[in-house]
Amino acid sequence: MALAVVLVSTQVMAQDLEYRERLTGGFKLGGNLSNVYDSEGEEFDADAKLGLAAGAFLSIPIGKYFGLQPEVMLSQKGFQATGRILGSTYSFKRTTTFLDIPLLFAIKPSEFFTIVVGPQYSFLLRQKDVFANASSTIEQEQEFENDNIRKNILCGVIGFDITVDHFLVGLRAGADFQNNNGNGSSTTPRYKNTWYQATIGYRF
Repeated sequence: MALAVVLVSTQVMAQDLEYRERLTGGFKLGGNLSNVYDSEGEEFDADAKLGLAAGAFLSIPIGKYFGLQPEVMLSQKGFQATGRILGSTYSFKRTTTFLDIPLLFAIKPSEFFTIVVGPQYSFLLRQKDVFANASSTIEQEQEFENDNIRKNILCGVIGFDITVDHFLVGLRAGADFQNNNGNGSSTTPRYKNTWYQATIGYRF
């Protein structure tokens, strides 16, 4: 037991120097639990949906306890809903694929725990809508829903990373600062994306 304590302590000290005080990078893979909301309080009820998230990150130290962590993520968001029309039940699912680029400020209170917070730029790459009822399924996939939908969105992100040896677990929460429908004249529902993200990764 004493030998195990010594070995763990030695590894923690080495990790402290390796990860908090030098430039590192890595890759991560996981998923989003996303939904949408109407920021102006009108009725727009939707259910959360799951999507993929994958990308890379770079940790830039600014001393021992602070740093910058830019990331590049391919991230699926969206929502799903069900309802009734003309006595028939229907389901609707929207999947939006974004290129997310968060620029995060990192606070490193310990050798294995990092808090991150900062802005994020998101660019809409693809949108897929699936409408289904008892008799048919309509699936539409295109680059954008219409000419007026916003493709460049500013967001905010907060979360933390836990690093053990070269492996890490990351949790994030994020929300759009801007509505999806451009100048507001779009006929599509007005909403902002919100999401929770969980990833596992490898740091080198």
